[in-house]
This record gives sequence, C-alpha cells and structure tokens, in this order.
Amino acid sequence: MTDEPVTSLHRSADATTVRLHGEIDVLNVDQVRVRLVEALESRPGTIVVDLTELSFIDSTGLGAIIFGFQRARDQGVGFQLAHPSRGVRQILVLSGLLEVVELTE
Repeated sequence: MTDEPVTSLHRSADATTVRLHGEIDVLNVDQVRVRLVEALESRPGTIVVDLTELSFIDSTGLGAIIFGFQRARDQGVGFQLAHPSRGVRQILVLSGLLEVVELTE
C-alpha cells in the first residue's frame, strides 16, 4: 500500500474543494472517502471534486465519489466534479456517473 497522498482539501467561503491526484484505486481509495467526509464536516454550500491532476480512477474510486455524492445530497450540500482529463472523463461517461453528478469545466 502506498503512503503517497492522493487527495488534498481546500476550503473557501462557500465551497470546499477536494483535489484528487495521480491514480485512485483499491490501494488508496480510503483516502478519498476520508477526505470527502472531512469536506462535509464544515457543511459547505458545495463540494467540488477537482480531477485536474487525476490520471486514472478505477471502480473503487468511482464508488468513493458516489459515496461522497450521496452523503452530500443527504445533507443538502451541492456536489460537483470539475476538470477531468479526457481519459478520466471517458471513464465517468462510461460509468454513468455524469448522469447524476454535475460536471463543471
């Protein structure tokens, strides 16, 4: 298991941004879940999951995003995905995730 962080958290007045870095897979997906829970703790207006620096995400990573989306929805917090690379965007489209989660460019 890798110790290299794959997430970072940034708060502003109305939104909390969770940035994903590198590759998200079964070895590090727990970091994503923990970070999304931390993002929700401050009850922001919106959580933005920034995918700019994400090069790969597997099904466990998609599951973590769905987990965060559902928790945010249940708490009345907006949830958006932002800036995926072409490859990551294709995975999001094929998974059907973009049918329920808003994507901002």
